[in-house]
Amino acid sequence: MRRITRVGGLLLVTVAVLASFSATPQTTSKSKKPVKKGKTVQTKPLPQAKVDSLAFVRADSIARAEAAQAFTDSVQRLKKEDERRRADSTGAAQLRKLENRAFGVGERLVFDVNYGVITAGEAVMAIPAYDSVAGRKCYRVEFTVNSLASFSWIYKVEDRYFTFVDVDAILPWKFEQHIREGGYRRDFIAEFDQVRHVAKTSEGEYPIPPEVHDIMSAFYYVRVMDFTSAKPGDIFSLSNFYKDKTHELGVKFLGRVELEVEAGTFRTIVVEPLVKEGGLFKSEGRIVVWLSDDERKIPIRVNTKVVIGSIDTELREYSGLAGPLRARIR
Repeated sequence: MRRITRVGGLLLVTVAVLASFSATPQTTSKSKKPVKKGKTVQTKPLPQAKVDSLAFVRADSIARAEAAQAFTDSVQRLKKEDERRRADSTGAAQLRKLENRAFGVGERLVFDVNYGVITAGEAVMAIPAYDSVAGRKCYRVEFTVNSLASFSWIYKVEDRYFTFVDVDAILPWKFEQHIREGGYRRDFIAEFDQVRHVAKTSEGEYPIPPEVHDIMSAFYYVRVMDFTSAKPGDIFSLSNFYKDKTHELGVKFLGRVELEVEAGTFRTIVVEPLVKEGGLFKSEGRIVVWLSDDERKIPIRVNTKVVIGSIDTELREYSGLAGPLRARIR
């Protein structure tokens, strides 16, 4: 999207002629040869019919170009008006409104990704800003996983996930996944119309149930859930859309334990997402998550079974929390 402009220059040459050479020159020759006059070339005018034909073609071309531009402008105008109407109707839609004391803009969580006894990478979950999607105020949530240089020669990972979560309803309006793992690449984008119950993705358009989640928004929704009276074995259900279909996502409550990681020692809630696919890792077995046992419910540890073994993701540092972290013991 660049325009390169070449600017030409104008060379002006002024020749001064001495006054003495401006008169008729003298010659020593006795005979004078007559000076031949140059022939005058006359251009023959085009027939009037030809002129009229060329003018008609030019006028027709201009009219066609103007008509094409007018059509393009009309389509763009109608598209913008339709988007505005959709945004207005979506913004005014009656969606659920949940109380959220768990997270907010500014939160940043940093994790060590350990493969066995080796620290293989770093993961960051962050909410850097608010955003607007379909006329709704959203949290912009970012999740990145990068392998360390010392591990990349074995298996390089550069994954990026984004989700735009409705501030009031804690529902996603847009999800992006950009995976770079070894030689594997995948880019996936889904836009969720939570009013008309349609998911438009980079691979097609699909019906979705009310209050559907992507796997990242589901994780943040779990953080606003109330586990106060939960008993081991209780399962909480929600819907998770990925690729081209909606899956039932169960969250199984396993209990409460104390857990020590680099960021400190915490009282934690232990849950197990019962997800078939579409997670933050390509799971081949159980995923177990330890959340701080307080209003924040920040992830303290995630244990995941993957193709190459078991990965532990442990909290190393945190900042910008929505409030005090009362679950931290020391």
